[in-house]
Amino acid sequence: MNAVPRSDVVIIGAGPAGLSAAIYAGRARLLTVVLEKALPGGQILITDWIENYPGFPDGVAPAVLMEGFEKQAVHFGAKIVTDEAREIVPDRAGGEPAGWIVRGGKADYPARAVIIAVGARYRRLGLAEEDRLTGRGVSYCATCDAPFFRDRAVAVVGGGDTALMEAVYLAKYASRVHLIHRRDRLRGTKILQERLFADPKITVEWSAVIDQILGRDRVEGLVLRDTNDGSVRELAVEGLFVSVGMDPQSEFVRELLDLNEWKEIRVDGRLATSRPGIFAAGDVIDAAPHQVATAAGTGVAAALSVVEYLSKTG
Repeated sequence: MNAVPRSDVVIIGAGPAGLSAAIYAGRARLLTVVLEKALPGGQILITDWIENYPGFPDGVAPAVLMEGFEKQAVHFGAKIVTDEAREIVPDRAGGEPAGWIVRGGKADYPARAVIIAVGARYRRLGLAEEDRLTGRGVSYCATCDAPFFRDRAVAVVGGGDTALMEAVYLAKYASRVHLIHRRDRLRGTKILQERLFADPKITVEWSAVIDQILGRDRVEGLVLRDTNDGSVRELAVEGLFVSVGMDPQSEFVRELLDLNEWKEIRVDGRLATSRPGIFAAGDVIDAAPHQVATAAGTGVAAALSVVEYLSKTG
């Protein structure tokens, strides 16, 4: 495995959290390397439009926003490398711990500190039409996309707290919200169920699963299958919000760092993990809502913590 020159900080992930961290690390004149296995931008690139990021009153295209993040990080000296982090191990140069080595698929990246900003994956339904219609009626974030469905019928699939909250939130905009749940009772907390059942715009489609998403260029409806008798029917909606959970992309550090029960990385108020010199930010941590603005904020905070940490460790 090839090794590259030692950096002050390696940032794993080039989404809003990682690129925000890179901007601040670069401004602090730290030698900064950002590893990204795909295109810079992160999960928000699968959405059509962003309306809730500060400074853009008319909204902004995700690709345009993240291109700005990337250019700003590069402007301040960050080097963005296409590679996938597979492991983080101690760097024992000279016989003593001297930081960390991020082992990638192409090279080893030694650094005095590491920021993990790999984000989380939305769990998908696994339907053939899902990828094609993502951003064209299929969404994974009601807070992000609800305003695009004003006065339209939409569906939410799921039965936990997040699905219930998304259904209630969508009811502020949509003409009708159908909550699709495979069982005959919900898993969400009682107070959220009370709010859901009290809203006249929300209908629960009990004991139902989605067999197919209808529509060529946009979502036009769903084919639902009854889990009791196997019968199928069509449901006319223009939007589908998938709310069946998220999986933090923390697999490569699960033996190294403390995680919570959902496999999110535990951090303290300074975004420090359970290992000195390793920090984390964005959707992979246990301390932030899954929003672009909060991801960026935690990235900034993690970078500032790295600056302070390196000033103390020499």
